[in-house]
Amino acid sequence: MPVNNIFHFSHGAENVSCPPLIFIHGAGGTHLHWPPQVRRMPGQRVFALDLPGHGKSGGIGSQSVADYARAVVDFLDAVRFNTAVFVGHSMGSAVALTLALDFPQRVIGLGLVGSGARLRVAPQILENTASEATFPAAVKLVNDFAFGASASSSLKELAARQMAEIRPAVLHGDFLACNEFDVMPRLGEIAVPTLILCGGEDRLTPVKYSEFLRDRIPAARLVVFPGAGHMVMLEQPEAVAQALSDFADSIPYRPGQA
Repeated sequence: MPVNNIFHFSHGAENVSCPPLIFIHGAGGTHLHWPPQVRRMPGQRVFALDLPGHGKSGGIGSQSVADYARAVVDFLDAVRFNTAVFVGHSMGSAVALTLALDFPQRVIGLGLVGSGARLRVAPQILENTASEATFPAAVKLVNDFAFGASASSSLKELAARQMAEIRPAVLHGDFLACNEFDVMPRLGEIAVPTLILCGGEDRLTPVKYSEFLRDRIPAARLVVFPGAGHMVMLEQPEAVAQALSDFADSIPYRPGQA
C-alpha cells in the first residue's frame, strides 16, 4: 500500500511488541529483492519499501543517497514510527548508514547487507546506464557480477528481468548516488547494534568492505555466507532470514517505543 507516495509490503504490522524492521532495497531494485523468507519472517514486524521511482512507488528517483534517506524518514513520519531497525542492501545499506548518521534518534539497529562505507561504481556501468541504447548491456553486466557461482540460472534470469523493468534514468541515478556515497570517516559515530551480512563470493561489495565496516562501527558483528554473491538474501534466503530475525530479537525494545 502507498504511504507518502511510497509503496510498502508489510508483515506482522500488528505485532507492536516487536521493533519495526524497515527493509530498503538496492540500486534498481524493489521490495521483491527481499525474498518471502525475509519479508515474512515469523514473529517479526516487517515493512519492505519501494524507494521513490522504483516498483510501485511514485516519484522519479534520485541521484542522492541523502534524498532517499529523507524519503524514508518521511515514510516513518507518515506511519508514526519514532524509531525503527533499518535493513539495507547495497545502495539501501548506504541509505541505512545515512539514517544512522544523520537521523540517529530514529535508528535503534542497523542491518547492512552487501554493504560498504564507500560505493564506487565502475565507469562502464555509469556510461551504459546513461543511454537507453546501452541500458541492456548495463543490466547484463551488473547481473553477471551480482551472484555467486552456485546461483541457479533461473534466479539470475529473474533478477535480470526485474532490473530491466526499471526506467534507465532511475537506475542511472541510483548508480550516481552510490558513486558519490562515502561515510568512511564517520563510521565511529554509529552507536546502535549493527549486523553486517555479506556473501563470501560478493564481487560488487567484497568481503573486505564488510570487514572495514565491522572494524570501525563499535560493537558491529559480521556474518559471511560462503558461496553467495552480492544478492546473498536471494541466494541463501533461509540463512539470511534467520540471522536477521535473531538480530532483531536481540535489540532492546519497549512496546510503544516506535
